[in-house]
Amino acid sequence: MKKIAILHGMENTFPQAFVERVNGMKIKGIVAEPVSIDYLEQAVPTDYAVIIDRISQDVPFYRAWLKNAALCGSAVINNPFWWSADEKFFNNCLAEKLGVPVPKTVLLPSHARPTDTTETSFRNMKMPLDWPRMFDRIGFPAYMKPHDGGGWKSVYKVNDPQDLWNKHAETDQLVMMLQEEIHFEDYYRCYCLGQKYVHIMPYEPRNPHHLRYATQPQMQGEAYKKMMKTITDYVLRLNKALGYDFNTVEFAVRDGIPYAIDFCNPAPDADVNSVGQENFEWIVENAAKFAVERAQAHQDDRMNLSWGSFVRTGATNQPTASLANEATENSSTPKVKAEKVEKVKKEKVKTEKKSKK
Repeated sequence: MKKIAILHGMENTFPQAFVERVNGMKIKGIVAEPVSIDYLEQAVPTDYAVIIDRISQDVPFYRAWLKNAALCGSAVINNPFWWSADEKFFNNCLAEKLGVPVPKTVLLPSHARPTDTTETSFRNMKMPLDWPRMFDRIGFPAYMKPHDGGGWKSVYKVNDPQDLWNKHAETDQLVMMLQEEIHFEDYYRCYCLGQKYVHIMPYEPRNPHHLRYATQPQMQGEAYKKMMKTITDYVLRLNKALGYDFNTVEFAVRDGIPYAIDFCNPAPDADVNSVGQENFEWIVENAAKFAVERAQAHQDDRMNLSWGSFVRTGATNQPTASLANEATENSSTPKVKAEKVEKVKKEKVKTEKKSKK
């Protein structure tokens, strides 16, 4: 029996609906349930083939449990090793390499020194920083946010240098990004599952939380269709590079260009009371289908995690090969090895003939 489990915290509607949807599919040999933990010993596997992680970003014990589960063969969604290393400033750097537009951004050191450091710890940093260059590059008003934060925590709108310094003084040891403001005509939030399923939702971040999905895009007709195609392409580029199988990407559209604003949401909002019934139905149905796919593909005694193309091959704005194609190309079976050796021999003969001529 392959078990699919969901690890969650305070949220109620999505986890319950997800479990019910998987079990309602009545697929032989597959069952879904909430995660249950009563013991954690190193290198001891869990009973779960697939684990959907919705809470470990807030509970370090859960993150440690998931890493052990992944090491022992569970397919954890999302990859807990990469999630632990990921942060928003790096994501912006990666997006530029992938050819995805992002707001102009610079990184600011923390206002308070990290614990157990002194002034000497920062001898490689020039003081004062090149503030004029930063302000000229980013402009005002701008947004200041943690370089690895989430949930709209510690996000500030700053109107001028003095306002920035005053608010920066409130951030303690947080490393902050300063980012240009994008005055947008349209805004979209996009679910991405399995690095292949994309659901684009009109979104208004300036509305109260429960009304952010209750909006309609300004763009219509062929222009809208073209925008949806572009956004879908950008969503897939980002998630294939990052390796996330359950994520949201947000875009602010300015002058017809979609700028990726936030694309590190590996435990995105999926509550019916905020996303609405139609979006909720999509994420429940497709998350259930994808989890079943991963359970059916699960193999015991091997690593079943997804890794991004950035980790495996570096950043590129070229379309990435599917995991299945890469598995074939990187196969080390005797047959494939023999074919490669034969190919090398033939190329060598051709080269020698040319050199004799």
